[in-house]
Amino acid sequence: MPEDGAAVQGHRSGFVSLLGRPNAGKSTLLNALVGSKVAIVSDKPQTTRTTIQGVLTKPEAQIVFLDTPGIHKAGSMLNRRMMDSVHEALEERDLLLFVADASARPGQEDHRAMDLLGKVGAPIVLVLNKIDLVQDKRMLLPLIDAYRKLHPFEECVPVSAATGEGLEELIRVVTARLPEGPRYFPEDFITDQPERFLAAELIREQVLAATRQEVPHSVAVVVENWEETPKLTRISAAVIVERPGQKVIVIGARGAMLKKIGTLARHQIEAMLGRKVFLEIFVKVEPGWRDKPRLLSAVDWRLEQAQGDRLDLEGPFHGESESS
Repeated sequence: MPEDGAAVQGHRSGFVSLLGRPNAGKSTLLNALVGSKVAIVSDKPQTTRTTIQGVLTKPEAQIVFLDTPGIHKAGSMLNRRMMDSVHEALEERDLLLFVADASARPGQEDHRAMDLLGKVGAPIVLVLNKIDLVQDKRMLLPLIDAYRKLHPFEECVPVSAATGEGLEELIRVVTARLPEGPRYFPEDFITDQPERFLAAELIREQVLAATRQEVPHSVAVVVENWEETPKLTRISAAVIVERPGQKVIVIGARGAMLKKIGTLARHQIEAMLGRKVFLEIFVKVEPGWRDKPRLLSAVDWRLEQAQGDRLDLEGPFHGESESS
């Protein structure tokens, strides 16, 4: 393989966006395709809040996948920015993968998504995910027909991101539709996300897993301090919620919930970094944070990097801390 950026005859490369309704399993699919956890997963809708890049490098091709937030109606500024990420993912891409839940019929959100797909010039492949939930695989044929009535997809590939079924075929289909081109990133490059952002997302993943009702939609996590020492990495992170009642839920009785969240997140971060981590988590209340541009920039590393913003909440810490 030549140096990064050099062209080689027969080598294919390109950018492939993953689109679909919330809970279609796009993030799980991205992780399965690149063979590493680059996006958090949850059964809560709208878990992905920005574009997540994952790179698959093979001898014959390099595929840059871009996971996107689920297509939904945008209400708050956060939701509008999420949908802006979706629209950006439609532009200048070599291929689009529309990911749908194979265990459910096309719904209103799928029809809304088709309005977006109709404006795209790149070829679009339908990916029917979660086929492990379909006992009678014969039911996939009428489902494929139903989706093709909504949009003339180039091809359809049934897969299960959970079990790995169909993933090699999907990679083959994607590779065949990419143009010849160079390798854009080094062979061991997996994602462009900073470790600081990934750590915040791993903490948020544990909050999503532990809480219910309105809390998951109202939570953000920001790493406020990151210190490397010879023996370990010290991380201080803030869990942002909108109301005092949500703070109480996240902390739990005598801090038990926050301690559980911190312990599980620390294990994940240590696995990611490959070293010992001291993690301290605080809970802060910031009413209406989803409509505050400065805080939204702090929870999206691309915006923070572009604008030079840092989180600056007035007043002392709210709630309690957990360290492990």
